Amino acid sequence: MAGISRFSALAPKTKNVIVAGGLTSFVFGVYFYTMRAVGGTDEVQVAIDKFEDNKRQDEAKAN
Repeated sequence: MAGISRFSALAPKTKNVIVAGGLTSFVFGVYFYTMRAVGGTDEVQVAIDKFEDNKRQDEAKAN
């Protein structure tokens, strides 16, 4: 476990910066992955647009 022993030899501020950088990277990675996964297709908006188009057509036929 040479990596852990090297980490414990660092100054406390350096350890905090390394941990904060790792956590920040993880959080941003999860955020951007989620935004990409969710933002791919907006099926709900497409359904709403179709409904509104059908509603307009029905109103035009009624008048």
